[in-house]
Amino acid sequence: MPNDYKNRSHTPRMWTPLQNVVFPLDRDPDVLPLYADPETWTTIDGQHVKVSNHAHIDNVLSRTSVRVNGGRRVSFASYFNAFPASYWQHWTNVKRVRLELSTSGSGTLLVYRSNSQGAQQRVESRHVSGGMKSTFELPLKFFGDGGWYWFELEADDEGLVLEHGAWLTDAKQKHRGKASLGTTTLNKPDYCVNTLDALAQSPEVLELIDRIFIVDQGDRKVTDQDGFDFVSDKLGEQLEIINQPNLGGSGGFSRSMSEVLKRDQSDFLIILDDDVKIEPESILRTVAFARHSKRPTIVGGHMFDLLNRPVLHAYAEIVDEKPFIWRPQHRELFPHDFRNTNLRQTRWMHSRMDADYNGWWFCLIPKTVIQEIGLSLPAFIKWDDSEYSLRAREHGFPTVSLPGAALWHVSWLDKDDSIDWQAYFHARNRIVAALLHSRHPRGGQLLRDSFRLDLKHLLSMQYYAVALRHMALRDVLTGPSHMHKNLPTQLAVLRNTAADFEEMKVLRTDEEIPATSRGKQVFPVTDAGSPSGASLALFTAKHALRHWFTRPTRASVERPDVELAKRDATWFRTPHYDSALISTADGSGKAWYRRDRDTFRLLLRESVALHRDLRARWPRLSQEFQGSLTSLVSVERWRQTFGHGAQEEDIDTTMP
Repeated sequence: MPNDYKNRSHTPRMWTPLQNVVFPLDRDPDVLPLYADPETWTTIDGQHVKVSNHAHIDNVLSRTSVRVNGGRRVSFASYFNAFPASYWQHWTNVKRVRLELSTSGSGTLLVYRSNSQGAQQRVESRHVSGGMKSTFELPLKFFGDGGWYWFELEADDEGLVLEHGAWLTDAKQKHRGKASLGTTTLNKPDYCVNTLDALAQSPEVLELIDRIFIVDQGDRKVTDQDGFDFVSDKLGEQLEIINQPNLGGSGGFSRSMSEVLKRDQSDFLIILDDDVKIEPESILRTVAFARHSKRPTIVGGHMFDLLNRPVLHAYAEIVDEKPFIWRPQHRELFPHDFRNTNLRQTRWMHSRMDADYNGWWFCLIPKTVIQEIGLSLPAFIKWDDSEYSLRAREHGFPTVSLPGAALWHVSWLDKDDSIDWQAYFHARNRIVAALLHSRHPRGGQLLRDSFRLDLKHLLSMQYYAVALRHMALRDVLTGPSHMHKNLPTQLAVLRNTAADFEEMKVLRTDEEIPATSRGKQVFPVTDAGSPSGASLALFTAKHALRHWFTRPTRASVERPDVELAKRDATWFRTPHYDSALISTADGSGKAWYRRDRDTFRLLLRESVALHRDLRARWPRLSQEFQGSLTSLVSVERWRQTFGHGAQEEDIDTTMP
């Protein structure tokens, strides 16, 4: 055997971490179920019920260590500490992983795996005592459709302490560059400083970070926030604050994209929303996954509810192509509360779920993707993240939403952005994205669905939302040139338009809120719900004719017929009334919705005409938007919108 072959065969393998075993930074007992799972569950009436809980926040000793009391057992088949083997097997070059566990005390270590159906299988067990480092080498070859690895600790009488744990690989990284972070903020300086502080307290994360870009588009500046000077001193040159006009999320994130193209040390850009609480370990995991991906891959993180932290809201998001609308891959599964069922009890979570896109609350984008496909669509907000991944997919770059990588974000449950100024962007950007990427003639069912949305809003007396949606459709019909031109000014136009619609005035005081003729209407939780099929057609025709031909009574004009809670003010209940007092989504006030026959007629006629025009002109508009896309998303065009003085040669504008 040649000597050089012998030398190569004895070269020690280098094991690099993919995922550390971690525990809550802030010792919050509410989030402990995301990090550790109790020993004992049972099933009663088809529901998983917790019998005893042997994981307690007082047993968390540090960021990396936890105690298991004598005679107890704790599983780490949890969201943040199990290893999502199927994703690593399918998308990366990792063929095996090593689990390293450093322990003190006496007990048993048990390693398990699952399949795509959630059936668990024991892989290995080992007794330990004293201070020990145990390693388990585990192949990645059984997880084609799904499955995880995890470990459990069972303590002898004296107890067992996990000092440190990690999942590692000896596979060669395909990329070694660092990541830059980009956050766009509008008047949320406190959130931004908290995020910067969490990063400053995570030196292992800072080692992977080239630059942290805070694109500040507000008038309450991050640099003026209490605590900024302290974290700024800690982060030093890694932190860069960029001030620019409010160009929405797409404008702020595009600025980060353009800045990262200048950075030779950055191979990746991680986009973070401003109103979030981060788990710094998630940054390590997404970078590791991207470095090992078989081809450049957009790697996204999941979203938990910032105000109800064990609750998962976003896992694997898709674009349903026939109606061309985003949604969870399995919408009936969300939101998911880990206090009720953890990983071992949640069978669907063991299947690998492939995503079409990942929300830009937390998303890693390789720099090579930005160089090839350009920056964000000038969308302001809504659909910029999904359009970007659809565009990337057409260039051969997939998107992966990676379990175990997540943050906490204010959920959309306390918002209703379909009826405020954001209704414009929902409508326009959905249609623009379909003109660019729909694989169905004339957008499939999109225009029919869009018209039905108009009709639902009209029957619910939500005239402002429909007026903004029509403004959006008219802008689409003008072609793509309006998108950059209107980006800095459109928000003011939309907000000013609200003054023309009485339902947009929020009533907050007793003096403002009128009495109703019927009091508060409360619907039972077991209500049959929305009509469908023939009953839906009959319901729609009946109420559309009533809204078209009849005027509201004088009594309904002078005071509301009824008061409805937000949850009860659905499109199939509100049309029964001529006026209604409805709570705002955040519960801070009420809005008075009043039926107006003339407005109903005007907006319904407009809706029919606009959707007819869009259908007729769809092929030409699609060609026009697709032909302009490269220019719309180019660094050069975005630089004009940013209005900054960077030199052309300072930006890598490599494009196909």
